[in-house]
Amino acid sequence: MHEQDAHEGTNMAEKSLFKQLLEASTVGLNLVASTVIGGLMGYGFDYAMERWFGVKTAPWLLFVFAIFGIIAGFKDLIMLARKSDDQSHKKNS
Repeated sequence: MHEQDAHEGTNMAEKSLFKQLLEASTVGLNLVASTVIGGLMGYGFDYAMERWFGVKTAPWLLFVFAIFGIIAGFKDLIMLARKSDDQSHKKNS
């Protein structure tokens, strides 16, 4: 019976480590994805402004929306860090 309890404790620690690694890799992907999506939106708006309204805004909207994407990625990073910190404080309490 004691071996099973020890095995379950080890299994829980491995799951926790795997979950932490998964969350850490997700942060990098989210940061890159949000930057790329913001840049593509800016490029699309630049294209639309020139094509439909005849106003040449390139590359300014690309830069603005890429920066919005970077900000969104860092916001997600901070939210995940706070969530992880809150969970670690709950475990220690």
